[in-house]
Amino acid sequence: MTNFVDCNFSQSGEGPGLFLIHGIGAAEDAWRFIAPKLSKYFTVITYDLRGHGMSPLTNKNFTLDDLVLDLERIREKTKIEKAHFIGHSLGGMIAPAYAKKFPEKAISLGLLSTVAARSLEDKIKILNVIKKMETEGIPNTLLTLTNRWFTDDFIKNNSSIVDRRIKQVINTNSEVFLNVFRIYAETEMISWLKDINLPCLVMTGENDLGSSPMHNKKISSELINSQLVILPDVKHSILLEKPDETANNILKFLLNI
Repeated sequence: MTNFVDCNFSQSGEGPGLFLIHGIGAAEDAWRFIAPKLSKYFTVITYDLRGHGMSPLTNKNFTLDDLVLDLERIREKTKIEKAHFIGHSLGGMIAPAYAKKFPEKAISLGLLSTVAARSLEDKIKILNVIKKMETEGIPNTLLTLTNRWFTDDFIKNNSSIVDRRIKQVINTNSEVFLNVFRIYAETEMISWLKDINLPCLVMTGENDLGSSPMHNKKISSELINSQLVILPDVKHSILLEKPDETANNILKFLLNI
């Protein structure tokens, strides 16, 4: 196996392995409110994607396949033979892509706040967000991101959590951030989801415009064995805005497989 990067990771708890994969411009602490609940039942591994958090920055033009190899490298290092893999946003693409490449290593999948079956209009919208970042700079588009990720009430009442998330974006290398955003924008899973024969949890926020309930219903319908959960009154950042509900749904899914 080549092209992998040795990413920073943490391990906690006991039980079956559970790998948690964060999204664009975040880090393993995206799971900080959720991992402690899951580690009561599972050996939980969180990690920083390459170029994020404390993981090394190598080439900035990596692919989804490279991110899959990074995850497999961590699994090898933990010596966990088979595990559950749950990802949020871009992580929700990495998890099924990993299971597609290493089906013998996966027990189940969680696809949280992710997207497939984008229309042409959907693709144009997200590519325009990237274009705006490229032309105006990432810091000047943070309001757009904040409003895509969090509800107005949460922004108003939880400024420290929102500010911490935005600071992560600013501190992520801009070329890396734009590269992972492009991976998220250009990946289309709908043609191969039907090939995944594992129990899958599909979950998103009711008001997530980019990873909408409509998109997630299509994801769920393509998967052979899936459960669909739509969290009410929330947008994209379900890990930070609705951690208890998110964790409870994950546990309900995993403990009943």
